[in-house]
Amino acid sequence: MERTALGLQHEIMTATKQTALVTGANKGIGFETARQLARQGFTVWLASRDQERGEAAVKDLAGDGDVRLVSLDVTDTESVRAAAARIGDETGALDVLVNNAGAGFPEGEGRPSTVRLETLRRSLDVNFYGALRVTQAFLPLVRQAQAGRIVNVSTTLASITTVVSPDSPFEQLPFFAYPASKTLLNALTGWLAVELENTPIKVNSVCPGANATDMNPDPAAQPPAEGAKVVVRAATLAADGPTGSFFDVNGPVGW
Repeated sequence: MERTALGLQHEIMTATKQTALVTGANKGIGFETARQLARQGFTVWLASRDQERGEAAVKDLAGDGDVRLVSLDVTDTESVRAAAARIGDETGALDVLVNNAGAGFPEGEGRPSTVRLETLRRSLDVNFYGALRVTQAFLPLVRQAQAGRIVNVSTTLASITTVVSPDSPFEQLPFFAYPASKTLLNALTGWLAVELENTPIKVNSVCPGANATDMNPDPAAQPPAEGAKVVVRAATLAADGPTGSFFDVNGPVGW
């Protein structure tokens, strides 16, 4: 059968370059993850729900490699489907999916006894349902890659093992919604890794540490470029690397 020009283009692209999608990548850890993957030779789809900010981010990364903007709001099913269709049409496969988009809502946060249910719902919508929505839409493209990688950007705050330990550093923290949403994200990591255990796809959660971002105004926090390093490590694992794991820059984190 005669190959179309578009089909031939797909073959050439998939044979020569790996592709990655990073959600919530117009700033912070996602932006630096996109930069580092582009510098490693990936074609990086920078996903942003804000067109103007996304365009500015792609422009800023122009000197780092092949970075392309895709409009994607993880809370909007049609937006996610449209992004998957576009990337599928242009690349045919996706080697790396980084579920980085996340949000916190401090105005309604609190401990389990006081947190507003609406705040919990909003947190889950972005941090868990958003990642699940994106993963379900893009998994067919990840399956088309030779050895796909799915990275869920989590937090040590999501570690129940750490929270209930006698020397927990989080014992007095007055919030529950954000960590709980990330605990569910970790559950997605584990269950999806088991579902895909007979494939070359690896699924892992990572904690990038405390980074100076919009969600963490602490001036002592590390720059997002440092946090992005562990995300990129999970995105570029070798064939003998772990799957169904949770780790930070220092090693494994308890579930």
